[in-house]
Amino acid sequence: MNILDENIMIDQRIALQTRGIAIHQIGFDVGRKGMKDEELIPFLHSLRDSSFFTRDRDFDERKFCHPRYCLVFLTIKRNDVAEFVRRVLHHTATDTKAKRMGSVLRVSYEGMRIWKRNADSAVYIRW
Repeated sequence: MNILDENIMIDQRIALQTRGIAIHQIGFDVGRKGMKDEELIPFLHSLRDSSFFTRDRDFDERKFCHPRYCLVFLTIKRNDVAEFVRRVLHHTATDTKAKRMGSVLRVSYEGMRIWKRNADSAVYIRW
């Protein structure tokens, strides 16, 4: 399941859905509106194979690597979210759930930094 943080603009969710990308959003069709950051990690633990996309810097930490989900921290402008979610979901390094699970990704205009669970170092990929 691909999930957008509640603070992602609705037009970005609609743009993804229009492109045929299955996406859910906190407070709209999963979770509940107003969930606090500290509630999101236990919520993700309750799901299976979820990729959570956020612009919230608090989730850009290696300690959040967990086998049940993937966290994607987007360091981009809010109007570019749909484009970069699509890039992550279609990139050969992250195009399947199996490749994403257990990872924390930092996505920028230059590329991705990928922390994998139990890895000694991050992997950097340029677009």
